[in-house]
Amino acid sequence: MDKEAKIKKQVQAQFGKNANAYVTSETHAKGEDLPLIIEWVQPQPEWVVLDVATGGGHVAKTLAPHCKWVVATDLTAPMLEAARAAHQKEGLRNIGYTLADAERLPFLSESFDAVCCRIAAHHFPNPAAFVEEVSRVLRPGGAFVFIDNIVPDSEEIGRFINHFEAMRDPSHVRCLSRAEWIALMEQSGLAIQLERLRKKRFSFAAWVARTSESKKQEEAVEQLLLQASEEIQKYMGVALVNGRVREHEIDEWMAACKKQA
Repeated sequence: MDKEAKIKKQVQAQFGKNANAYVTSETHAKGEDLPLIIEWVQPQPEWVVLDVATGGGHVAKTLAPHCKWVVATDLTAPMLEAARAAHQKEGLRNIGYTLADAERLPFLSESFDAVCCRIAAHHFPNPAAFVEEVSRVLRPGGAFVFIDNIVPDSEEIGRFINHFEAMRDPSHVRCLSRAEWIALMEQSGLAIQLERLRKKRFSFAAWVARTSESKKQEEAVEQLLLQASEEIQKYMGVALVNGRVREHEIDEWMAACKKQA
């Protein structure tokens, strides 16, 4: 099994066992970025839209009232099943579900009016292939909304954040920088129309517990942050109480692109 295949198996294992937690997670289920997707994309009633790596299904749920049909994909079957169950409870009937690799989408070219991917791409081993696939399945003039955690241009801080994230979640591959994502999008004919960078603040204990296997792992992640340089701690907005990490911050970038005709 090659490296990318191993990574994807790890992603399936990690998200399969935590599927319901992502459906109910406040971090994923809520957020001002969800209504902003509608504001930026302006989906039309006749549109067919793709939600790549749907996770708990929150983007698909947000889009469904505004579109003819939404296709929700994920690499992990239990995650899709959990999202579908939640959607059915909500009475949503215009969402389809497809088990799919974000880097090899099983759809014909120019099949979708819009594509979205939210807080998932840091799990993709080949982000360039993912962006190329998004461009391929989008119709000319179609919209792509991308949301994910990113790292700064500083290589030192970027390396630390990715190591920190991987210690907490072994299925984490790499957060790219804003500049890296822009380069990939432009290479695939996706022109950025709107963008937003924000700091997401987390309660550390709840954040680290969501994917941890043990208290030992949680303690190791906390120690890594406690031993980080003052520059890194400041950048990540680390807040301490009695020598323990209470809160920290992660950068999130949101961009709306248009596929060039």
